[in-house]
Amino acid sequence: WGRLSAQPCFLKDWELHVHFKIHGAGKKNLHGDGLALWYTQERLVPGPVFGSKDNFHGLAIFLDTYPNDEATERVFPYISAMVNNGSLTYDHSKDGRWTELAGCTADLRNQNHDTFLAVRYSRGRLTVMTDVEDKNEWKNCIDIAGVQLPTGYFFGASAGTGDLSDNHDIISMKLFQLMVEHPLEDETVDWTKIEPSVSLLKSPKDNVDDPTGNFRSGPLTGWKVFLLLLCALLGIIVCAVVGAVVFQKRQERNKRFY
Repeated sequence: WGRLSAQPCFLKDWELHVHFKIHGAGKKNLHGDGLALWYTQERLVPGPVFGSKDNFHGLAIFLDTYPNDEATERVFPYISAMVNNGSLTYDHSKDGRWTELAGCTADLRNQNHDTFLAVRYSRGRLTVMTDVEDKNEWKNCIDIAGVQLPTGYFFGASAGTGDLSDNHDIISMKLFQLMVEHPLEDETVDWTKIEPSVSLLKSPKDNVDDPTGNFRSGPLTGWKVFLLLLCALLGIIVCAVVGAVVFQKRQERNKRFY
């Protein structure tokens, strides 16, 4: 199923609050698949990515409750973010790991209290926060700079269950405008023509799983280890030479007083 806003959003800076509930009788991994929140160019089209189309244009936040990759070290449910310009495909078999920008584990299923999620976009920074522990406070989940999203896209939500079953309830979605000052040069930009993109220091494909649900950089290769050892050795040599020179000068200074 899916639902999309009737009107496009022309706010440059915004914050979306979602009151939701994911629940069902299935235990362990006998449930799925999860819920997705969208900010996309296309109005909602049924498809294979949590009930919506693949190769979308815009932003997706996935609340994934089922691990399709049996070798993963992630703890589910797992929240992740993806920005797409229409060229990327979501890989269900790897739970979207290759196109994921960042993510975190969140115990958001079958809770007896209200569960909330906030998505904030301001001056190129995407932040996702959760309130799923009944503490009435936001907990940081995702924080990414360098995100470019245009105006004029639609907000929406969809869900998919595959061969299993679960209930995905959207109780409310509230959008807030953020009052933020922008540089003068932003006034000349046509925000509706911006291509969805992210300026990353490294590709998401360089990421490897971390049991905490976050990401760390990939393992060091033999070449990187060699460079690190070489730099350490050069540092030790430089320190030894400097120390010898300082010691010799002190010896010469002491001889002058005899």
